[in-house]
Amino acid sequence: METTMGFMDDNATNTSTSFLSALNPHGAHAASFPFNFSYGDYDMPLDEDEDVTNSRTFFAAKIVIGMALVGIMLVCGIGNFVFIAALVRYKKLRNLTNLLIANLAISDFLVAIVCCPFEMDYYVVRQLSWEHGHVLCTSVNYLRTVSLYVSTNALLAIAIDRYLAIVHPLRPRMKCQTATGLIALVWTVSILIAIPSAYFTTETVLLIVRSQEKIFCGQIWPVDQQLYYKSYFLFIFGIEFVGPVFTMTLCYARISRELWFKAVPGFQTEQIRKRLRCRRKTVLVLMCILTAYVLCWAPFYGFTIVRDFFPTVFVKEKHYLTAFYIVECIAMSNSMINTLCFVTVKNNTVKYFKKIMLLHWKASYNGGKSSADLDLKTIGMPATEEVDCIRLKEPPGLCKV
Repeated sequence: METTMGFMDDNATNTSTSFLSALNPHGAHAASFPFNFSYGDYDMPLDEDEDVTNSRTFFAAKIVIGMALVGIMLVCGIGNFVFIAALVRYKKLRNLTNLLIANLAISDFLVAIVCCPFEMDYYVVRQLSWEHGHVLCTSVNYLRTVSLYVSTNALLAIAIDRYLAIVHPLRPRMKCQTATGLIALVWTVSILIAIPSAYFTTETVLLIVRSQEKIFCGQIWPVDQQLYYKSYFLFIFGIEFVGPVFTMTLCYARISRELWFKAVPGFQTEQIRKRLRCRRKTVLVLMCILTAYVLCWAPFYGFTIVRDFFPTVFVKEKHYLTAFYIVECIAMSNSMINTLCFVTVKNNTVKYFKKIMLLHWKASYNGGKSSADLDLKTIGMPATEEVDCIRLKEPPGLCKV
């Protein structure tokens, strides 16, 4: 639903016009939205009696898309809820890095419970037809776009935070006010730069085969806004993909040099060695998350660049639409990787969530005892690695991987 429509190259005028006559029964509508065959969800050449959504290729893609969306709803919905609940309940988890991770958790959780059900209906159930009105069309697309930018900006902030903590350990860590301002900046930037995509998101009726109508939901940029769209896309591509990936790569390269290739001066005690292992594990997890981010989103951005700047590549590709939605679902699946790495691997939040459930069960079973008394009995940090981290003044959330 995030693709764009709305431009018409001079060389493609005849193709676009004939295509619209087959797809759109409303001539006036076609005149007000001059489509180009290379800029939209339904902008591929179709025979009059052929419906791509009924092909075997699209059926296979529909299964892949459905499985991806179900996985996102389950993993991101449950996993991020567990992380947020544990973070709210236990102050010991509220270090700077975990607060930055909470931004990813909140954004991915919203996408899992709000956007994915509508996308399941759009992609799988109704086979690329939107039936929920213009307001929800715009809202779902906007929320998903904001979530992507929040995730990217939060990953960048985490990389910079780790760089400052490891490469420049003598510098003071961020204060609470600074961290709050950084989190507010992450959301503010994401919300603002996604406004143009929301402004141009709309729905329109297209005729796919004979009398069968499909309601498209996505961005439609007018023909006279072609230059603005390309400039906007290149701006987003630069500040939300190329720039963050380049900066994060530099940060982790410098951190790796500090942790693996630089000799530690003086005698290494067991505590120092444990601290070094702890930091190495944390950085390895973050580097894996960066790698997964690039592998998931690079195909999406690459596909979009070819579609919008070299449209003739897809002119005769019948299954262009199917390929695009598979690439898009691969990109969206990156949120599952983030959730699995941050929630289950890095922070071990499931343990704290079990303690929350145990507290509620004991409180209802014992009745008279307060939850504060039960906290003293059930909450602790028995793991030696976490105890060592406290002695070394290392945030506990960064130590157990």
